[in-house]
Amino acid sequence: MIDSQGVRTSIPNAYPLPNCPVYQRFLGVDLGWQSGPTGLCCLHLDEGHLRLLSLDRLQTVDEILTWISHWTEGSTNAVVAVDAPTLIPNEAGMRLPDRLAHKHFGRYDAGCYPANRGRPFAAKLIAFGLALESLGFRHQPHSPLRPKGRFQLEVFPHPATVHLFGLNRILKYKKGTLAQRRPELEKLRQYQLSVLPTLEPALDFKETDLPEIPFTGAAMKAVEDQLDSLTCAYVAAHWWYWGVERNWVLGDRTEGYIVVPAPVNAPTQTATLKP
Repeated sequence: MIDSQGVRTSIPNAYPLPNCPVYQRFLGVDLGWQSGPTGLCCLHLDEGHLRLLSLDRLQTVDEILTWISHWTEGSTNAVVAVDAPTLIPNEAGMRLPDRLAHKHFGRYDAGCYPANRGRPFAAKLIAFGLALESLGFRHQPHSPLRPKGRFQLEVFPHPATVHLFGLNRILKYKKGTLAQRRPELEKLRQYQLSVLPTLEPALDFKETDLPEIPFTGAAMKAVEDQLDSLTCAYVAAHWWYWGVERNWVLGDRTEGYIVVPAPVNAPTQTATLKP
């Protein structure tokens, strides 16, 4: 359903069935780095296919953590993929995964914003990762396929869409005028609807499951956050389903990392990327 501000919330009648003892949940968190709202998505894996359970957008960290707890309660395995650096060991400069993102994805205009502990957002993001750890979500990026337990990942939607959708350049829906950004965001929506159902694991959903792209700036930003969270949630599912065989890990647990799905048609391989 869609609320009065045009923000899509939980899909009706999509709460977990009480008689379903084994299921997996994959959550995407497009985290507001400082004061902005956070886009949220929950996917459910059922008989090898993913279903969209919830698209939401919340403001406070307490609200976000409550949402995460609700949608992962009772799940056999759960992965939370966060579009934000929650591991920031460096006091200054760039983290290892930031350098690797620029090295491997700069030519697609998909380099990431550098993070260090001197940045104004650092304390909030580190605290968010620690809060997830307190809920049992641990960092374990170098995992075999379908690991058991609760995990958190750092992800980055732009490189993910480059590989999942076979793009030559990122979709530039974050910068520019409203007239420039809106068609790019519509492209993202259409790629999600047309490509994600064809991948493995497949996301089974229909066009009415996603909000339409609004024509005003604030409403469009709300939908952008939600669509980015959907990309994050799919990356969480892809990482759990395939492990390091079909996912790149830019960095490591000590220096920070970003998980990116390998190119869709690439050979199966273990891909841990370092300088």
